Amino acid sequence: MKLRSKHYYIRKSHRYLGLILGVQFLFWTIGGLYFSWNDLDKVHGDHLRKEKKHFPATLTMVSPQVVIQKLQAQNQVDSILSVQLIEVDGTPAYQFRYFTGSADHTAHEAGGHGEASPTNIKVHLANAETGEVIPALTQEQAIAVARNQVKDPIQVERTEYITEVGGHHEYRGKPLPAWAVTFSQPDKCTVYVSAELGTFQAIRHDQWRIFDFLWMMHTMDYEGRDNFGNLLLKAFSIFGLFTIISGFILYFMTSPRSKKVRGQRLKAN
Repeated sequence: MKLRSKHYYIRKSHRYLGLILGVQFLFWTIGGLYFSWNDLDKVHGDHLRKEKKHFPATLTMVSPQVVIQKLQAQNQVDSILSVQLIEVDGTPAYQFRYFTGSADHTAHEAGGHGEASPTNIKVHLANAETGEVIPALTQEQAIAVARNQVKDPIQVERTEYITEVGGHHEYRGKPLPAWAVTFSQPDKCTVYVSAELGTFQAIRHDQWRIFDFLWMMHTMDYEGRDNFGNLLLKAFSIFGLFTIISGFILYFMTSPRSKKVRGQRLKAN
């Protein structure tokens, strides 16, 4: 009777654990299949982007110091974080990122330049040929930057100026404000361009969106998608382990050899 009671409770536990975990196991399996059968470069949209062009060595540029002096005349420049040569609507431009005030610099360098950036970090663009400071990207300039990233043929479907995003937005964790330029083709992609940095940041398309949804189901992080240490995932992992162990126990308890051994023991007693 004691042995039957154990068998009964183990079978019940295994049954209900399997029922609770079955849906999540299904999503883990579907996600794993999708991840393994898709090229990650295509998920990132690399196949939709044009080949990157470089500036010719004959390009005539003013010294970045000229721009720094102009910035110092208009703003407090504590120290320079970075100077990058970029292209804005066909024009070579300097992208200056600098500190104002005395806030901790290392916090920015460790955390990137997205939404969590300290307020004492400023960004300015300047024409690299003339040294003139230029404002943040307009809608037309953002469209030009986006067009320069995506392969032809392309047609702009809509544009949106983004100043804030939620945890589920496909542009989460990237620099703001930004322009979202959506093309009807290829692959209904949306190109995100930082208004202040003047540069391409991300490309999103249907394949990436499916990947992102399945990734959320895989990590079980329904707030930000990338937290592998969330309690729900830990709990389901432990329950999954119990389900597997109970399955092995049931297998051995119900196998013909196990039944034969138990029968011999009962006869002996």
